[in-house]
Amino acid sequence: MTDCDRRTFLTQAGGAVAALSFLPEFATAAPQPTDGPLPVALVGVGRQGRSILGELQKMQESAAVVAICDSDDRRLRSGARRAAGAEAFADHRAMLEKRKDIQAIFIATPTHAHRQVAVDALQAGRHVYCEAPIAATIEDCRAIASAARSAPGLCQPGLQGRSDPIYKLAWSFFRSDAIRDLISMRGQYHRKTTWRTPTSDPARDKLLNWRLDPEVSIGLAGEFGTHQFDVFHWYTDRYPTTIVGAGDIRLHDDGRTVADTVDCNLTFTGGAHLQYNATLANSFEGRHEVLCGSNGAIKLAWTHGWMFKEADAPTQGWEVYANRQQFHNDEGITLIADATKLAAQGKLKEGVGLPNDPLYYSITDFFNSIVKNEPVVCSIEEGMRATAVGILANRAIVTGEAVTIDDSILKGS
Repeated sequence: MTDCDRRTFLTQAGGAVAALSFLPEFATAAPQPTDGPLPVALVGVGRQGRSILGELQKMQESAAVVAICDSDDRRLRSGARRAAGAEAFADHRAMLEKRKDIQAIFIATPTHAHRQVAVDALQAGRHVYCEAPIAATIEDCRAIASAARSAPGLCQPGLQGRSDPIYKLAWSFFRSDAIRDLISMRGQYHRKTTWRTPTSDPARDKLLNWRLDPEVSIGLAGEFGTHQFDVFHWYTDRYPTTIVGAGDIRLHDDGRTVADTVDCNLTFTGGAHLQYNATLANSFEGRHEVLCGSNGAIKLAWTHGWMFKEADAPTQGWEVYANRQQFHNDEGITLIADATKLAAQGKLKEGVGLPNDPLYYSITDFFNSIVKNEPVVCSIEEGMRATAVGILANRAIVTGEAVTIDDSILKGS
């Protein structure tokens, strides 16, 4: 951001009223009204598919789930019970051929199975929402991106950070003197869980536990890091050039070979570093990203966000009126979307956190892009870049060798 841009931002945020008026109104975002619900289909009705279905069912005026698809009969039957009235298919090609009324496809299959569904749906002229990471290999990422570029429909990767109201708000602060010069970045995904789906049927074990299969899994850095790496790409307009990493099994010694705990260091253009850690063995502090600058730091935790100002940072005026939270010796200014409306109602503290899951806002943005015929909030190229970084971070962890990221990988060439 130029000095002129910074001065403009500070002028806009000079007082409490001006600052609150400046803050975007995000949290009440909803799908744009249409002539009738958009016929949509869901491919993959496992854990993430069920989450998507739950959010779609909140949008019944905008979306009608008319078909579901899964190659696993048990999950398909379970999905059919949840999506009452939807036609069930075991093969996505048969669904695309029979249900010409479907306008948008949501893909929530295992990551390594995304490519064929996405390419077929795009070539059939349907809009596609593809869960992230978009694929398990860089070759598959490129194939999906190539199909999206030549398709008449829209294709949005499910990178939820770019639709998250708190992340959008924090982005506007990051691009101002509130943070200023980038110093360092760190992120983590901590959750105590096995990552294993129990089954009494050995024939289904490989299908259900694909994340633990080293032949197709891209590990913690790929499955979860991809979402978080994209946040840093978006905020900084920079991408990593080298990655070093390591992984180990710290808790789940059950015969798996895919690490349950990983650490990696990503060096970005310009010299800044990102320290990333993910584990299935501990839940302390959950999932978050931190960006530190010379004037302050921003901590993002998907449904919440805070800004921590340095003592010598310039005062912008509105901080006096902001809601605050104490973190040991640090005081964080709570980032609240819809601040103008809530402040006018005297309910600013009630706006802490999001009223909906971040997935809701990502799907909302997808629908609004379709209705308005506008570009998606996150391009398939950015989805490809974030996924490629996740895949390469996993490679660095598995091999123990430094990985250099060539520009051609990020450009998809």
